[in-house]
Amino acid sequence: MKDAILVLNGGSSSLKFAVFQERGELDLLVRGSVSSIGHQPRLHVAATESSPELDSSLGAKPIAVAKAFEAIASFLTDRDLLRRVGKVGHRIVHGGREFSHATVLDQRTLNALHRLEPLAPIHQAINLEIVDLGRRLLPEAKQAGCFDTAFHATRPELAKLYGLPRKMSEQGIVSFGFHGLSYSHIAAKLRDRYGECAGGRAIVAHLGSGASLCAMKAGVSQATTMGFSTLDGVMMSTRCGAIDPGVLLYLLQHRKLSSDELTDLLYERSGLLGVSGISGDMQTLLASKDPAAARAIDLFVYRISREIGSLAAALGGLDTLVFTAGIGEHAPVIRQRICAIAAWLGVMLDDGLNGRGEERINAPNSLVDILVVPADEERAVATELLDLKTA
Repeated sequence: MKDAILVLNGGSSSLKFAVFQERGELDLLVRGSVSSIGHQPRLHVAATESSPELDSSLGAKPIAVAKAFEAIASFLTDRDLLRRVGKVGHRIVHGGREFSHATVLDQRTLNALHRLEPLAPIHQAINLEIVDLGRRLLPEAKQAGCFDTAFHATRPELAKLYGLPRKMSEQGIVSFGFHGLSYSHIAAKLRDRYGECAGGRAIVAHLGSGASLCAMKAGVSQATTMGFSTLDGVMMSTRCGAIDPGVLLYLLQHRKLSSDELTDLLYERSGLLGVSGISGDMQTLLASKDPAAARAIDLFVYRISREIGSLAAALGGLDTLVFTAGIGEHAPVIRQRICAIAAWLGVMLDDGLNGRGEERINAPNSLVDILVVPADEERAVATELLDLKTA
């Protein structure tokens, strides 16, 4: 019986997966990931009703994405799950202006998505390699892509434009926004909690290795910090975030960096790692007594706090503040510091609730609801596939 949806979510250093059973709703059968692909890869499977927890090494050396995929396929075969898969959902970072809904991945669509690789150089090629692996493993299954950019297609036109010549905007040099599948999941959770108002004027902080914020009204994207690429907005683990374009011109013209060197600098050697000189991992920096670690954390909090002010202005106020993703979910001290700076918006944190990682962490006198909601991009992909139209 082909009653299962396999979701594949590839990143620069990990490959997450989940299998859901279709029963009108989505029942999670198994969820896991291959992490640290470029270092010491491990297969981790979370405990569910139908699967015990598993954590095993895949060796001491880096592996390719294809090897991570093989490990997942082997695990699913051993659990007799692979034969049940009728649909495979792929998280794809960039859908450009053409793809704003879940789309069957035929050859025409794949050709169009390959042309977007320069716009997401560290993600798109990996996503499409995983699509190819999925098609070969499960040739009879329906393969579909769900796009991180799609959620932000609803933004007002002014939120998408740059101050560039109109012809360039018409050619596609505009703000796309990213982390849309994560924000789609949060919007659904806010509707579950608040009804159709979805928390009213809400700012969602997706704070992980990649980080961005999104302003929503009634669960619909109005503005977001990432733009044309995943470099924009707040400082991240190894990415710089927003930067004066004059810096880039200076590095090209006077420091004579090549385009490859500049790409490596901005994507891989900046952010928390670059500022601290220690690590791009927030937990490592929080545990360090080195002043450089504190400086990196301070800058991370400062840049996020500035963006919250900007997004609140775009919304005309703030009713709900949501933290999600790795740092947002697991670093209470970062939540506390961000909320302290946002006090001018009526944000008041309950330190006890925050320290215990409760879902709702605002103080009774807060004018803003403050929530911690786990990210679940895999469920967002599977949900889109339930409604996929193939005609």
